Amino acid sequence: MIDNPLKQLDDILPGRRRFRKGMYLLPSLFTIANIAAGYYAILQALQGSALEPWRFDNAAKAIGIAVIFDGLDGRIARMTNTASDFGRELDSLADVITFGVAPAVLAWMWGFHLLPPIQGNLPWWINLTNLSNTDLRLKLVNLGIVASFIFLSASASRLARFNIDKNPQPSNPGRPGKKYFVGMPTPGGAAVIAAIVHFADGYPVDYWWVSASWCAFILAVAFLMVSTWRFPNFKDIDLRQRRRFWSIILLGALIYLIWLYSEGTLFVMALGYMLSGVLLRFGWAMRHKKDPPPASEVQTQE
Repeated sequence: MIDNPLKQLDDILPGRRRFRKGMYLLPSLFTIANIAAGYYAILQALQGSALEPWRFDNAAKAIGIAVIFDGLDGRIARMTNTASDFGRELDSLADVITFGVAPAVLAWMWGFHLLPPIQGNLPWWINLTNLSNTDLRLKLVNLGIVASFIFLSASASRLARFNIDKNPQPSNPGRPGKKYFVGMPTPGGAAVIAAIVHFADGYPVDYWWVSASWCAFILAVAFLMVSTWRFPNFKDIDLRQRRRFWSIILLGALIYLIWLYSEGTLFVMALGYMLSGVLLRFGWAMRHKKDPPPASEVQTQE
């Protein structure tokens, strides 16, 4: 009786053994491409300026491309049955760089670091704090550093929780048997940051109130990543199954929209995915609020 027929076949056919070893490298190549895209995004974000806003746009595009690479490496590993512990660890480290460090640097450079001097009179509620225009700008820049760091920490924490949880359950469960992400995945959080920068064509923030809103938005994304709310999981989609004709038409239309109107299309897609988790959470809360409380069990004594 053959204990491992695949190994026995590899011993008979040396060429097949080399082919299988090469297949194990294929998912890792996409992971390395993910790291390269993240590294390029960091370099472009650090070189961006008001005179060269296209560098911020390039950084946002690189993060978007890395999202595709991140989805392909795991899917290819599952399809070719070449998943390994090394590949999982490499993928996690790559995600920290590309979906943690890169969007954090981009968010700070684009939304805070290049904020011009604040001109004009400040609102009365800010004047009550006795802050001058220069002080307000400095505080916004420092708050941006804190918000970006919190985003990075949330990304690393989200990845660590994903690695140790074998069967995570969201605090607002959905349909039985259907898998969900517990908390917004880090590629989704990075994609939201990149999509907004791309929607602005890379032109950095030049109003103090936009910078303050950007700070609050970054913190909201960080919260969603470490939350236990459920977000849609598309890993169960099997590309090898037959699809209806209308789904092919919709996919082609989506690709066409991204090709012609990438700024608006990607912005709507990223923000829509982010809001989907929020709507699922509040929808679940409203349904359970309307449900009558379960009847308490009355203990009777004989």
